[in-house]
Amino acid sequence: MEPTDTPTLRRPDEHEQRGDPVENELHILLTEQDAEAERVAELTGYLRAELLDLDVDDVTTLPGGEVPPGARAVDVTQIGALLVTLGSSATALNQVMTVIRSWVGRRHDTHPSLQLRMGDDVLEVSEATDDQVAEAFKIFGERHSRAGAEP
Repeated sequence: MEPTDTPTLRRPDEHEQRGDPVENELHILLTEQDAEAERVAELTGYLRAELLDLDVDDVTTLPGGEVPPGARAVDVTQIGALLVTLGSSATALNQVMTVIRSWVGRRHDTHPSLQLRMGDDVLEVSEATDDQVAEAFKIFGERHSRAGAEP
């Protein structure tokens, strides 16, 4: 993921908006420039632990195999990947977004980058101000405000 001055938020096109079958799943990809695989795995574990305290069905790490000793960031694409299954709570996505935003806010010394994806809608956050992150998360959350809610 290339560092940017502002979060990247891509609006799904009309075809993509017509009913994503996995709208209650949020994919999170955490990276950190020049970080060793162990560091990315550690950060991902911290975030996962916080997300598991929420009213979500599950937070799973996506398979990426064993973290090799001394591996660099170029080898860690799947290590920082989480899949959050939101379940039926109408507020689950907002809770998840609040936790992620708070978690990122506490990591100013490390500058992790995040990619959030629901269906084909993607939000990328890297080197952004707290206000920029807040606004991007608000827009992303509003677009998926019914995610996980019972029909």
